[in-house]
Amino acid sequence: MLLSCIYILLLGFTSCFFFKSSCSASDFSLEGDYLLGGLFPLHEIEKETTLFSAETTECFRHISSKSGYHMLQVMRFAVEEINNSTTLLPNVSLGYDIFDHCSNTKNFNSVLNLISKNGSIKPKEKLNNYQPKVIALTGPYGSTRTITIAPLFTMDLIPMVTYGATSYVLSNKLQYPSFVRTIPSNKDMIEMIIHIIRWFGWNWVAFLGSQDDYSSDGLKLFNKYINNTGICLAYQEGLSLNANYSLTLKKIDMLNINVIVVFALPQYASKIVKAAIANNIQDKVWIASQTWAMNQQLPKEPGIEKIGTVIGITERLLSFPGFNQFVYKARGTSDADHNDAEGKVKSKTCNQVCHYCSLLTAEEIINENPSFSFGIYSAIYTIAHALHKVLQCDINECQKNTMTKPYMLLGEIKKLNFPLNGRQVKYDDNYDPAISYKVVLWRTDVNPPQFETVGTYEKHAEITFTINNSLLPWHNKVSVPFSNCSVECKVGHSRQTEGFHSCCFTCRKCPPNSYVDFSRDPYTCFPCAEGEWSDEGSTTCKTRSVVYPQFTEIASITVMVSAACLIILLIAIFCLFAYNYDTPVVKSAGGGMCFLMLTSLIMSSISVFFFFGKPTFVFCLLRNVIFAYFFTVCISCLTVRAFQIISVFKMATQFPKLHSLWVKHNGQSLFIAFVSFIHFISCVIWMTVDTFKLIADSWTYKDQLMLMCEMGNTITLTIVVFISWFLGFLCLLFSYMGRDLPKNYNEAKSITFSLILYYLSWIAYFTAYLTLKSKYIVVLNAVAQVSSINGILFSYFIPKSYIIIFQPQKNTPAYFQTSIQNYTQTISRT
Repeated sequence: MLLSCIYILLLGFTSCFFFKSSCSASDFSLEGDYLLGGLFPLHEIEKETTLFSAETTECFRHISSKSGYHMLQVMRFAVEEINNSTTLLPNVSLGYDIFDHCSNTKNFNSVLNLISKNGSIKPKEKLNNYQPKVIALTGPYGSTRTITIAPLFTMDLIPMVTYGATSYVLSNKLQYPSFVRTIPSNKDMIEMIIHIIRWFGWNWVAFLGSQDDYSSDGLKLFNKYINNTGICLAYQEGLSLNANYSLTLKKIDMLNINVIVVFALPQYASKIVKAAIANNIQDKVWIASQTWAMNQQLPKEPGIEKIGTVIGITERLLSFPGFNQFVYKARGTSDADHNDAEGKVKSKTCNQVCHYCSLLTAEEIINENPSFSFGIYSAIYTIAHALHKVLQCDINECQKNTMTKPYMLLGEIKKLNFPLNGRQVKYDDNYDPAISYKVVLWRTDVNPPQFETVGTYEKHAEITFTINNSLLPWHNKVSVPFSNCSVECKVGHSRQTEGFHSCCFTCRKCPPNSYVDFSRDPYTCFPCAEGEWSDEGSTTCKTRSVVYPQFTEIASITVMVSAACLIILLIAIFCLFAYNYDTPVVKSAGGGMCFLMLTSLIMSSISVFFFFGKPTFVFCLLRNVIFAYFFTVCISCLTVRAFQIISVFKMATQFPKLHSLWVKHNGQSLFIAFVSFIHFISCVIWMTVDTFKLIADSWTYKDQLMLMCEMGNTITLTIVVFISWFLGFLCLLFSYMGRDLPKNYNEAKSITFSLILYYLSWIAYFTAYLTLKSKYIVVLNAVAQVSSINGILFSYFIPKSYIIIFQPQKNTPAYFQTSIQNYTQTISRT
C-alpha cells in the first residue's frame, strides 16, 4: 500500500516535472545561499474532488485568488528586506522557490520538488546526511492542505513555518514535530469569539462553517469551550459550496437567532453573506473569523448594510513600513519585463504560472485582504533569525561553512524572542505564537467601506480584552441586540429546553408519566419510576399495577387444567398403544412412530404451563421453543405416515424402485431425523440471535405495567414457523392424494381437520398479537398451543383408541385384509 502511494505521488511529480511549462519565474524563484519554500493560493478550486489520482492540478486553470498573490508579495518583500539587512544575515543571501498551491490532494508535485535533493528523494537518508532543496517552508494556506502535506516535511524535520493553518490538531508535536505557526490556533480564535459573545451578554448563537479541517476543528472547540459559560449553540452546520445557503439562513431566522458566527474559508463566507442579502436577512450580528474578517470584496456588495453588524477578528498588526513601496517598485519592473520573461524563462516544475498577476495594479495588490500578511512576514523573519543562530552570525558576518540542516532550525525557533515592527515574536512548547488580536467593525455605511478597530485582545501571562461599545452603532439601534428566547412559565408548567439548549426554553405541561417538583428543579419534568404513572401536568406519581396472567386467574386455571387433562389422556393413549402394539390399528397408525408422536405432544403440552405466573427469562425461552420444536416433530411424523401409505398403495406399483429404496434405507426414519435436526438448529438460532427478552410494557396502559416476553428475532421466528407450516402443507397434500385408499388407512379427513384447526388457531393468535395489547394475549398463545394439540389428538388418536377399546372386531388382521381386498377390486374395475 505504501509503495503504491509513493508510486502515485512520483508519477504525478514526474508528469508535471517533464511536461508542464510556465511563464515568468521572477515572482516565483530567487537564487540564494539558502532556499525557502513558499506555498500560496494564487488560485482556488471551486469544488475539491475527494478522489485521489496521479493527475496533478494545473492551478492557473481555476479561479484566481488575488489575496494569494498579495501573500506571495509579502514573502518576497520580507526576503528582500532580510537580504538588504547588514545585521540579521550578513554575507548570506536567502532565495526562494514559490508555488501556487490550490488543491488539498493534487499539488504534491510542488511539495516533492521542495523536499528533493538534486531531483531525487531519499526517505531513509539520515538527517545529518540529507540536505533537501529548501531549508524551511512557509505555507500552505489552510489546515486541510497543511495536514495533507505535513508528513512529507516532518519525516525529515523540515520546519513548516505556516501562516494560514489554524487547526488545533497541528499543535500535537508527536504527529507534527516540525510544524510551526505564526498565527494563533483555532483554540485561541474560539476563545476570542466566546469573549465577544459574553461581553455583550449573548447566549443564543449560530455557528456556520465549511466542510474542512479548519471549520470542523473550530466547531469542535466551540462546543467544548462554551460549556459552563451560559452560551447555547442554537444552530450549527458545515456547508459545502453547493449547499442550500438560503435554507440554512431561513432556519436560523426562524429560530430567532440574532448572532451568527461564520467560521469558514472566504469562498464559503462569501456565499453565506450573499445569500443573506438575497434572502433579506436583516438585523443580525455576524462574527467573522480571521479568514474573512478583512475581506475586501464583501463590504462592497450592494445591500450589505441591511444584513446587520459585521464584527471581525484579525491580527493586531496588518501592515508594515516599506511594503507599499516594494509593490510599486515590483509592478514597475515586472510589467516591462513580463513579455520577455514569458518567452525565455521556463519554471522547473508546474504551478508557477499566474496569468492574471501581471494585470494587477499596485493598488489592487496593496488593498487585498491583509489578514495573513503579518503571519507571512513573521514566518520569514522566524526562519531568518533561526538561521542567524545556526550560522553563529555576529554583526559583521555569518559562519557560512557551518553545517546547516533543516532540523537544526527547529531547536532555535523554540528559543526565539525578538521584536518585529512593535510586536514580540516568540513561540511556546507547541510552536504556537503569542496571541494578539483586534476586533474590527465593518463600516458599510461609508463609501468606500472601512474596517474600524473597536477592540483588542492580548493573551500573555493573562488575558486582556476590551471593546469600545460607543463605536458600535448596532445597525441604527440604541441598545445591544437581544438574542434570547424564553418566557416565564405559568404555575404548574415546567421549563422545557428546546433540543440541547438550556438557555432557551418553552413552557409546557409535563407529559403523562412524569411530574414536576418545584422544590427540586422547576426546569425539569422528572420521569416516573418504571412502576409508577401520572396524568399530564401531575406533581406526583402513582403506583402502577403490575399485570401478567397469574396462576389463580380463571382463564389461567382453565388453560392449565386443559393442558393437564391433555397430558393425562396422551399418557393413557401411550400406554394403550403400547399394550396393543401388535394390533393392526396401532401398526396402521404408524407403529413405533406413534410413540414418538405421543411423546412430542406430551412435551408440547408441558410448554403451556410456562405461560402463567410472573414471567422470567427461562419462562420466556421455554414457553414457545418447546412447543415449536416438538409439535413440528409430531407433524413430520404425520407427514411421513401419510406419504408411507401412499407409497405402499400407489408408489409401489408405479415406481417400484423408488419404493424399494425408501423401504431399504428406512426412509421414514431418515426423513424424521433430518427434519428434527434442521428444526433443532433453527430453534437454537432463534434462541441465540436476538434472544427472548422480558419487557415491561408501560406505554399501552398508563396505570398498568404489563410484563411480557418478546418473540425474539422476526426472521428466525419466521423460519421456525415456516418449517412447521410447510410440513403441515405436505401432510395435507399427501392425505389428499390418499383420499381413495381403504377406510382403515384413509386419514385424509382427520389430518385435514387437525391441520386446519392448527392453522386457524395460530392465524387467530398472530392476528390478535399484532392488533391487541393485553395480558390475555399470552393466554391466547397458550390456547393456540392447546388447540393445536387437541386437533391431532382428537382427530387422529382418539378414533383409533375408540376402535381398540370399543370395536375390537375391527382391530383384526382379517378385517384389515378385507378392506385391502375391497380396495384392490375397486381399483381393478376402474
